[in-house]
Amino acid sequence: MVTAIKGNATSTFGGNVDVTGNVITDAPAFSAYQSSSQSISNNTLTKITYDTEHFDINSNYDHTTNYRFIPTVAGYYQFNLRAELTADYTGDVYVALYKNGSRVHVVGSRNDGVNQGVGGSVLVYANGSTDYFEGYIFQNTGASRDTSNYAQGSHFQAYLVRAVWVQ
Repeated sequence: MVTAIKGNATSTFGGNVDVTGNVITDAPAFSAYQSSSQSISNNTLTKITYDTEHFDINSNYDHTTNYRFIPTVAGYYQFNLRAELTADYTGDVYVALYKNGSRVHVVGSRNDGVNQGVGGSVLVYANGSTDYFEGYIFQNTGASRDTSNYAQGSHFQAYLVRAVWVQ
């Protein structure tokens, strides 16, 4: 919700507001992780099923069906994305953020064969009405690999950094 503040008004969300402009009172933010392993086929791009929420401030993340984040406030969002494989490997692995079905950024990659996570962060604009975001993984290690759910090492998060007022 965007609340317009005029002058030095008193807000309904606590105390006096000493600004003129718009205040976001329910900024979208979520954190989700994998509660069970997921098989990732060799040489195949696969959507990651982050199926359990730590929190979802504005109910913008679908953790049961589409595994996607649909922000409802226009602005710039910080995305954190990570996946971990359960076994050592030889080959390439990368994790990417997708917006509206197209890759916008590879946030992390590795090819050292060590059983460790792949991930990173990126800042992306969302229009607040039709954009949606998903996490994907690609691996070409010669065989199917499972993601790890150990210590919630595979996770997907986003939060609003700066709103853009659209009139």
